[in-house]
Amino acid sequence: MWAVDGDGCFQMTNQELATCVINNIPIKVAIINNSSLGMVRQWQTLFYNERYSNTDLHTSVGSRVPDFVKLADAYGCVGLRCETPEDVDETIRQAMAVTDRPVVVDFVVHRDAMVWPMVPAGVSNDAIQVARDTAPQWDREESEAIEQDTDADHDGQ
Repeated sequence: MWAVDGDGCFQMTNQELATCVINNIPIKVAIINNSSLGMVRQWQTLFYNERYSNTDLHTSVGSRVPDFVKLADAYGCVGLRCETPEDVDETIRQAMAVTDRPVVVDFVVHRDAMVWPMVPAGVSNDAIQVARDTAPQWDREESEAIEQDTDADHDGQ
């Protein structure tokens, strides 16, 4: 079983590792670590003209705040860090090989990595964005959607 968290989210729930260790639950946790409070930073990027306030965790190469590998070790878990796309498969293999205790994997991503889909603040869920400045077309009639999909299929032949 895998749990996937951002680094800010994981900081609010990491004490549950104690429960997993005490009860022999060998969960795997993938932390998507952009060294900031990612959801807040993403909103500040998209909706507040990049006016960043209190989202940077001041992490730099050689300095991790917090160091999730050390935190995992403190709880009695295995801690791994993956810093390059080339190492993802091997890091996941290492995590999957551990079956007797929890594993925390710190996947380091770019500071501006974003999570999609998302719903902006203060709007209904039908205003969901699936990528930057991109939203589904909800107002299409079913027959119109089928026609457009069929046209797209014919264009590709």
